Amino acid sequence: MSVETIEQAVLARLREQHERRQQLEQELARPEALADRQRLQALGREHAELAEAATLYQRLEKVQHDLEETRQLARGAEDEEMQALAREDEAQLEARRQELLDQARELLRPRDPNDERDVIIEIRAGEGGEEAGLWAADLMRMYLRYAEARGFRMELMYSNETDLGGMKEVSFAVRGRGVYSRFKYESGVHRVQRIPVTEAGGRIHTSTATVAVMPEPTEVDVQVDEADLRIDVFRASGHGGQGVNTTDSAVRITHLPTGEVVTCQDGRSQLKNKAQALVVLRARLYERELQRRQEEMAGLRRAQVGRGERAEKIRTYNFRENRVTDHRIGLTLHNLPALLEGQLDPLVDALEAAAQRDVAAA
Repeated sequence: MSVETIEQAVLARLREQHERRQQLEQELARPEALADRQRLQALGREHAELAEAATLYQRLEKVQHDLEETRQLARGAEDEEMQALAREDEAQLEARRQELLDQARELLRPRDPNDERDVIIEIRAGEGGEEAGLWAADLMRMYLRYAEARGFRMELMYSNETDLGGMKEVSFAVRGRGVYSRFKYESGVHRVQRIPVTEAGGRIHTSTATVAVMPEPTEVDVQVDEADLRIDVFRASGHGGQGVNTTDSAVRITHLPTGEVVTCQDGRSQLKNKAQALVVLRARLYERELQRRQEEMAGLRRAQVGRGERAEKIRTYNFRENRVTDHRIGLTLHNLPALLEGQLDPLVDALEAAAQRDVAAA
């Protein structure tokens, strides 16, 4: 395929997305869309996702128009100085055109359709007793710092602390533009090798924590029938079993068809805890559906670096050697303290690059 043909294909795809965004603007203004909250939300999300493509198309159209005018001026100018100036302008405009085309190719490359979604992250202590709980808490702090550095927002959903201040289990939402694209490779077993604070003999122990990263669906994506839910309310408890309030504000939701159980107790009101539990439940059900599709389409599995399954060991953190190894791509970095402070971009970027190579080779 020639360069010209590729450019025409890129422009055609940008034009389609630009026209689709214009169509969405008309639909968003219709009374029937305004009256349907769920449809309005879906249309608004699609409209926002197409903004960058529409802007790029408009910029390319303007540069192309200016380039044609400059070329005509260069051909028609009789004065050599005017011709030289026109050719200089033409070169600058052509460079700008190529820059915009490169941006368009990057924008239009195959992407995970969930990349722009918010996420629900669940961390559970694995093997290692109290040390596993402390490690789970360390991972939560690492993700919190990374979210803060990227300008994302975090909201705690549920937490169950250990006696030493670790986490038996914790779930939280991370929200912002492109959150899933930055967190999706974190699903799996994270293994730590270090001397626990509870170890008097100075011996290195190996502990694990499991991380699940789930794209947060909307009510349109996953509809939950109230008849399929069993909702139990109880009094929330804090560290060591002490009551944190005197009302039955904690909520446990059981999805009867699948057996999924979600508990939320960090909110002070029963309504808020129920709403948060439903958000987590939808995320789990949505993840189930994504996994089912991935099983049916082997190509999608290649598009992820490793399977990301909860039982898969994806990364080892060795404190004595100041080493972090991601086993899916064989990458080792010797900057463990920086990573634990939330500087995850080197790892995430390497995983994303590997995923793109896999897609191109598929």
